[in-house]
Amino acid sequence: MINQDIKRRGVIYRVLTLAAVVLLAASFFAPAWWVSLTAPNYPEATFPDGIRINFHMDSVRNGCQIRASQEVEEKEALDCVHEMDTINHYVGMYPIASGGPVEKAFSPFLFAMLGVMLLVFAAPNRKTRMLVSVVGYGAVAAWMVVAMYAPGGVSYQTSGYLEGLVNSLGQDTADKVDDSNLAPIVKQLKEAMANVDNQGNAAAKGGSRADLIDNLRANYNLDNAKLQPSEQEDWTGSGHQVMTWHYEKSLSRWFNIPEKNIPLARMMNTIAVYLTVGVLAFMAFLVFAAWSTRRIFYWLLVIAPAALPFGFLAEYSAWLWWYGHRLNEMGAFTLKPFMPTVFGNGKVAQFTTHSYPYYGFVLMAVMSALLILAALIRRKQLQLAGPEAEDV
Repeated sequence: MINQDIKRRGVIYRVLTLAAVVLLAASFFAPAWWVSLTAPNYPEATFPDGIRINFHMDSVRNGCQIRASQEVEEKEALDCVHEMDTINHYVGMYPIASGGPVEKAFSPFLFAMLGVMLLVFAAPNRKTRMLVSVVGYGAVAAWMVVAMYAPGGVSYQTSGYLEGLVNSLGQDTADKVDDSNLAPIVKQLKEAMANVDNQGNAAAKGGSRADLIDNLRANYNLDNAKLQPSEQEDWTGSGHQVMTWHYEKSLSRWFNIPEKNIPLARMMNTIAVYLTVGVLAFMAFLVFAAWSTRRIFYWLLVIAPAALPFGFLAEYSAWLWWYGHRLNEMGAFTLKPFMPTVFGNGKVAQFTTHSYPYYGFVLMAVMSALLILAALIRRKQLQLAGPEAEDV
């Protein structure tokens, strides 16, 4: 007979775990970190937050807001991602979009996998744990494979990811359309209609998911048409194709050096394939890990999600190091390789850098604390249950 203390501990640790699942989901959609550049030529009255960007799990987004000013009326905030890219390229730094291409593309699937792990950890008995494992990991695996490798798979990516890809191409590409296959008369009509839209401020930027994908397809086809026929690859719209193309385009946006950029793009291509295989293998192993609470592998179900804030910091720091040690010699100014500021304030040339956690990271940290507490309660519960541990 399972006593009331064991039942009570079971309720508590499950409530804590489910609360952590909610925080995990919220942290994915929230900005985790922000970085800002300030300098005398960006006065506080005009740029109250400096040149600011926000790091999300699936993209880097504009952190600048519309100014509340009586002197100047703004209808749209400054694109600070574009502005920071412009500043950074003078010292040879690659565009922000060139950082973490694989991580951003796979982040929805990795977060979904962590969520399933926590649901399995909260499941009350072996049968339920196995059911949640098979269904949950199977759904994540199918989503990941379809999104990354099936034709049109990029449409199964998050809206934030798609917006990040489009925005990083530059402000002048917001309404770019691939008209290479249109008859001349049709092109003229489209140009005339575009002029009407622009004059009437009716041409929308960003738009729906379909608009974002059309924008990516148009840019891809325009780039593809510039290649030699033997190098051309028709648009399939798979997440893998879009990620690889976009990464090379990001690298060459300021520094068009194919002999350096193409190998980097191929490396990310290979890493994405290896990561797919690794994630699938890990999820298969997690089904085994969920079989018995007496195995040490069972605790991976809670340890891995609890380590998320530390993993984010390690990843963020590694990419900052890459940016500071991959300075391109084509930059207008020469700097020695350096480590950008991870936390706090720093100095680069005449700019002061500010780098701090945002509320998404706070959500991750609270989630981690809840999971550590849940794991301790679960461990004590299993110790008290003894032979009946698989059923509590």
